Amino acid sequence: MNKGDFLWIGGIALVVLFIVSPQTNPIFLSLTSSHPYMMAFAKFGILATMGELLAHRIRSGKWTKPVGMMYKAVVWGFFGILITLAFQLFTAGVVSAQAKGYLPGEGSGLMFAFFTSSTMNLFFAPVFMACHKCTDSYINLSVGGIIKKPTLDDVLKDADWNSYVNFVLLKTVPFFWIPAHTITFLLPGEYRIVAAAFLSIALGAFLALANKKKTVALEPCLREI
Repeated sequence: MNKGDFLWIGGIALVVLFIVSPQTNPIFLSLTSSHPYMMAFAKFGILATMGELLAHRIRSGKWTKPVGMMYKAVVWGFFGILITLAFQLFTAGVVSAQAKGYLPGEGSGLMFAFFTSSTMNLFFAPVFMACHKCTDSYINLSVGGIIKKPTLDDVLKDADWNSYVNFVLLKTVPFFWIPAHTITFLLPGEYRIVAAAFLSIALGAFLALANKKKTVALEPCLREI
């Protein structure tokens, strides 16, 4: 382990301590309840970016600053807001569908969690992840200096849709995201977004690893941390 490894682990430890410490946990829960979108922006912006840093560390063997890291952190923040809204929409939708008999298992916490996770990951996640691939490609092309002003065609050609379908959709959604979010929705409501924020580390790593661009191709644009 090197200095970067300890810094990354230390950053995660500080976030965990802020969430679980008896002194700061009430503050965290109060802010999350009073300002859900602001906290979602912060949590996903920070933690998903840490996931991308981890992906670059795994892929290149060293800590490097991803191309346009600050831009990507802002994008993650806005996506965090959408994910927070999606949690509310799909939990309420599943409860309503179960109450009206459109879905089985009314009154079962496990069935509620499974159907909420499944519907969200089957209907919302594919669109969200596709949009993220496009924003990621745009930042890589423009900030990386590959194309000064990328067009939509440039972005669509750059995004690796083969890995998106074969890896992100067909592997991570059924084998990771649906089970992981099922566990998330078994938690009390005030802790679900906390779990989702930490899962965003894995989400950032998965989407970064699924990117078609090789580290070598962007090496001039990467800076060692």
